[in-house]
Amino acid sequence: MVRIGCGAGFGGDRLEPAVRLLEDGALDYLVLECLAERTIGLGQKRRLHDPASGYDPLLERRMRPLLPLLKEKGTRIVTNMGSANPLAAGRKIARLAGELGIDITVAVVTGDDVLSVLDPEAPSMEDGRPLSSYGRILSANAYLGADAILPALQSGADVVITGRVADPSLVVAPLAHHFGWDLGDADRIGQGTVVGHLLECAGQITGGYFADPGRKDVPGLADLGFPFADVDADGNCVLSKVAGTGGLITAATVKEQLLYEVTDPTGYVTPDVIADFRSVRIAPLSPDRVEVSGGTGRIRPDTLKVSVGYHAGYVGEGEISYAGANALARARLAGEALHARLASQFPELRVECLGGDSFRYGFLEGQEPTREYRLRIVGRAQSRETAEEIGREVEALLTNGPAGGGGARKYVQETVGIVSALLSRTKIEAQLTVMRSAS
Repeated sequence: MVRIGCGAGFGGDRLEPAVRLLEDGALDYLVLECLAERTIGLGQKRRLHDPASGYDPLLERRMRPLLPLLKEKGTRIVTNMGSANPLAAGRKIARLAGELGIDITVAVVTGDDVLSVLDPEAPSMEDGRPLSSYGRILSANAYLGADAILPALQSGADVVITGRVADPSLVVAPLAHHFGWDLGDADRIGQGTVVGHLLECAGQITGGYFADPGRKDVPGLADLGFPFADVDADGNCVLSKVAGTGGLITAATVKEQLLYEVTDPTGYVTPDVIADFRSVRIAPLSPDRVEVSGGTGRIRPDTLKVSVGYHAGYVGEGEISYAGANALARARLAGEALHARLASQFPELRVECLGGDSFRYGFLEGQEPTREYRLRIVGRAQSRETAEEIGREVEALLTNGPAGGGGARKYVQETVGIVSALLSRTKIEAQLTVMRSAS
């Protein structure tokens, strides 16, 4: 039996639940899944300005409390926080461990960056258009699988850090390493993928994204605990969480997560296997303990999915508030005026009124909440200068009417679009670099 916990389900996830898992979870492995589709593209942008950056911005903040516990508890960490620069992330972790006086080994998995071998004229998976037609390509990262992570685990490293890998592979690799699984055993890897898919979003399976007051009540959401799985040699698992933490694990939370982001439960394609969820069995055992078994699979595909980031222009945004009597009508009038001024420059212009009852409780004793509406205008442009025009027009409403506008805000950001393609495995080679901290 091996116990694997998930301490992060995305890059901005809370820090405390991972610490609690290491403190009280008796884990063999802690997985931190921190990459979304746009994350590497954004990381590549940062790396262009600073070659030493590009990894997860929260890397040090997340690792600082975890590294001492990792050594104390004998747990190994597997994470994709390397994002667009896994080697720099590995060096950062090794330096941090040295500063903390902790002797660890860090294994870095690279090879997912395939920009140099990507054909810009290859068709996208979304609509078949050539990749080059979307805009200037910023990044191209293949979804590596458990086979790329296994050598890092076999090195004995305390921390394994990767760039883009498939989310379930962060769990499949420790399972295959611990039990000596053959990666060609499609049914066993299929069930391991079920476990990885259930764990990968952390707090979602303990009730976070499940919660809906009055319909799907979740206790203790303020202290939501994150999950772990006790897994046997066949991949069957029991999902649970640390006693005393908030949230819950039930058959319903497990079923919702099982189908999360799965377009075809009969053929969930990963780099490790084409998993089939039709025969998965979910059995509640006791409060916050659910058994999952029965996943199967078919042999892995010959191609890997590549996430391609491209320059998608600039988004200009402006907001302004209207409160008090007739606030909605004034907000709508402002929106109509801005639409008339800006629509010719911004074909995708969005004008919307947000709000209703404002949250003004407590400012004046006994005061009733007032009506307040937030007008928001957003448009996309190819140049920053054009995108800035939206904010300028919103700010001008302060004196150009209608009456009572306040709290104007303007913002411009460069955007990264994401499109997908397929690339033959033969063009992709994972590499391993092992580093040691100097304590």
